[in-house]
Amino acid sequence: MRLGVAGPVGTGKSSLIALLCRRLADRLSLAVVTNDIYTDEDARFLRSAGVLDPDRIRPVETGACPHTAIRDDVTANLLAVEDLEADFAPLDLVIVESGGDNLTATFSPALVDAQIFVLDVAGGGDVVRKGGPGIARADLLVVNKTDLGPYVGVDVERMVREGGAARAGRPVVALSRHDEASVDQLVGWVLAMLASYRAGGHVAVDPGPMAPHFHADEAHPDGGVLHTHDDAHAEPHDDPHAEPHAGGGRA
Repeated sequence: MRLGVAGPVGTGKSSLIALLCRRLADRLSLAVVTNDIYTDEDARFLRSAGVLDPDRIRPVETGACPHTAIRDDVTANLLAVEDLEADFAPLDLVIVESGGDNLTATFSPALVDAQIFVLDVAGGGDVVRKGGPGIARADLLVVNKTDLGPYVGVDVERMVREGGAARAGRPVVALSRHDEASVDQLVGWVLAMLASYRAGGHVAVDPGPMAPHFHADEAHPDGGVLHTHDDAHAEPHDDPHAEPHAGGGRA
């Protein structure tokens, strides 16, 4: 199974992956692909942590916004995953970490079978209410670094509750690496997802396109154009300055 991990910069994606590797490496055959724009820093962090054989951790340098390599053109990541699958077959789980991106970042189902979206309380308790396809429709939402809540003035219980409301019943894990019960919950979710995938009960679902957004244009009578990338409900894109997105209009 291929598991994607996405979320904004600094939310703790690499640390989450390190946790999973520490807890699962003696039970599963694992590999990791990391994404950074111009460096291999995340791969070096995981290798230095000693969570896996260093050869099982492969970096991808996207050279552009991270979402381009996990959604628009996934070729570099697919090649890295397939190389790992060939070198270490049979693998049980390949984790693909996105570089830090914004709230619209989601993985193409052509790249991963399931995906986790990571937020952290230090980013602000209101961020979960801002929504986006990753928050609303990823297979799992992780609210990370819950132990920091008292120090940054965030009501963690409210943030988790609002995350659950935004996700219409989809699972949410409140995680702190210092809280073994929360780590157990995360590991349990991954193992359950893997079991469902192996049994044919899980099918990769596209979390959806970028949320509707406004393109400002002083020449437009309404001050700009409200635009959606949802092909099923798309309106003509009247912004003459906007560049087309790869992948059939998907962002």
